[in-house]
Amino acid sequence: MDRPAPPLILSSVALSVLCLFLLWLREARGFTQSVDGDFTFTLPAGQKECFYQTMRKDASLEIEYQVLDGASLDVDFILTSPDGTVVVDEQRKSDGVHTVDTEEGDYMFCFDNSFSTVSEKVIFFELILDNMYESEKEPEDWKQYVMGTDLLDMKLEDILTAINNVKARLSKSIQIQTLLRAFEARDRNLQESNFDRVNFWSAINLTIMVTVSVIQVFLLKSLFDDRKRSRT
Repeated sequence: MDRPAPPLILSSVALSVLCLFLLWLREARGFTQSVDGDFTFTLPAGQKECFYQTMRKDASLEIEYQVLDGASLDVDFILTSPDGTVVVDEQRKSDGVHTVDTEEGDYMFCFDNSFSTVSEKVIFFELILDNMYESEKEPEDWKQYVMGTDLLDMKLEDILTAINNVKARLSKSIQIQTLLRAFEARDRNLQESNFDRVNFWSAINLTIMVTVSVIQVFLLKSLFDDRKRSRT
């Protein structure tokens, strides 16, 4: 017959699990250090649209943009630092990815469609902000309350590292899915535009063929009418 576990061992395991749960909650609150956001807007022809993002020192700003619809799928992109320095200046690009280490202040990024006088552009962009919040120093006094951690056959630090890795991979998966949706929207708009062009020119060709056929029939008929009149 099995003997029950000593109360001391059970209490140490319970304390270990409780401390692990509290640390997991602490890490979960710290997961907000990476902030993501995306936006889709329509840029009229001959217009320029600018956006501003406040950043802290020693943070990271990543901007990815794509032109989803509109004529040649191109736009001018400019990224300016808080002191007025032009960090990125691209002309007539359909997409781009840029990552900069930031200083304290407001960063400005603009999309310029002034070179186009007819077609508007549908633009998607995503911002990824890393290290935006000060990370608090993790206290070490919790370790003295954990007894019997060798019974768990795994260190708490290893579990926290695994949780952080899962969080990072999930964030990356969300970013990739967002980009894939943007690519899909751009390809769909391009296919619909090509479909409309094919239908338009097909209708024109059909109209020309019908017109030429009618003219040929009329000319042939007029030739036979002239011959009948000359015989009479």
